[in-house]
Amino acid sequence: MYLVVIAWLYVALMMSAAEATAPNGSILGAIVTFFLYGLLPIALVVYLMATPHRKRAIRAREAAERAAEQASANAVPDAVSAEPDAGGHAAGAAEPGGVAAMRKEP
Repeated sequence: MYLVVIAWLYVALMMSAAEATAPNGSILGAIVTFFLYGLLPIALVVYLMATPHRKRAIRAREAAERAAEQASANAVPDAVSAEPDAGGHAAGAAEPGGVAAMRKEP
């Protein structure tokens, strides 16, 4: 794939050089030729050709994250669970020996 990219950029560079050295050509025309016939199409082709690689990398990263979540879920003891409390009881109760609330005198 990279051989095609290098060859196309070489062709675009030669087209730009021909534009710049032509009797009625200009440097600005050569720059525009290089960008419009060389860099932009090649950037698009490389981006599209790299799409499967990016998708594989995303899937591998997601699989690694799922594996890490599974490992951390298996390592957590039952008393400290990441799952919400399924019981119908209150989340906390008064601790014995706590400080009593103060009341205002009438």
